[in-house]
Amino acid sequence: MKQKLITTFKDYLIISAGLVLFTLAWTVFIIPAEITGGGVSGVAAVIFYGWKIPVWITYLTVNVFLLILALKILGANFGIKTIYCMSLVSGLFAILPQIIKEPIIDDTFLAAVLGGMMSGAGLGIVFSRGGSTGGTDIIAMIINKYRNISPGKVILACDVIIISSSYFIFHSLEKLVYGFVLMWVVSYSLDAFLNGAKRSTQMFIFSKKYEEIADFINKETDRGVTVINGTGWYTKENVDILMTVVRKRESSLIFRKIKNIDPDAFITMGSVMGVFGRGFEKIKI
Repeated sequence: MKQKLITTFKDYLIISAGLVLFTLAWTVFIIPAEITGGGVSGVAAVIFYGWKIPVWITYLTVNVFLLILALKILGANFGIKTIYCMSLVSGLFAILPQIIKEPIIDDTFLAAVLGGMMSGAGLGIVFSRGGSTGGTDIIAMIINKYRNISPGKVILACDVIIISSSYFIFHSLEKLVYGFVLMWVVSYSLDAFLNGAKRSTQMFIFSKKYEEIADFINKETDRGVTVINGTGWYTKENVDILMTVVRKRESSLIFRKIKNIDPDAFITMGSVMGVFGRGFEKIKI
């Protein structure tokens, strides 16, 4: 019970740090540069640009409406983490603009890139701990219930509509382009954060000294190795092939060792989408 409480507290602490980073990105870079991003934050920003309604009011109002709608239509339990995330972001949007009143940089493109990177990293931290900011995710779930449309496509369509709506406020194609740049950087940063440390590589190693190489991979990197018996079609000779899957960061160590053991070894390497099992990710259903 004590361990569970510690884990829960740690989750909320890390989620809070991610939300602070996310909100800072909007407060410091995105909103001062008058760039429109996706999600409910983007809706709140557009309304702020046009009618000067504080971002936190719109953000909280829209999210509460969507949450009530989802509970009524889907009957889903979004959990305390989602409600906590919505509440904290709303509070941060109310407090931070009172503290940070002057833009840090004047370059709009740089603001889009830095804001997107911070925002994506913040969301990555939140998602890695099972948190959710709600927003367009809820719209995607509602539409997916009645239409066979993937949530990803719905979220993308929502973001495009939200960013495009900024044209009616600024009448500027330049602002529109910066909005799509922001959307791309957020998406890239989020994927890089969530998958960067988890990227794995599948290696096929052809070497006459396969036993020594296999022992090294087993003992030094603690990774499994499979020996595959094959036949070289040109020489018609039997060959032993090593197949292993390792983290991408571990592959350079293996390369260096193979070079020392057998400089003539033939190696192929390719990225894999996902690896599940001992030493990698757990299978989740």
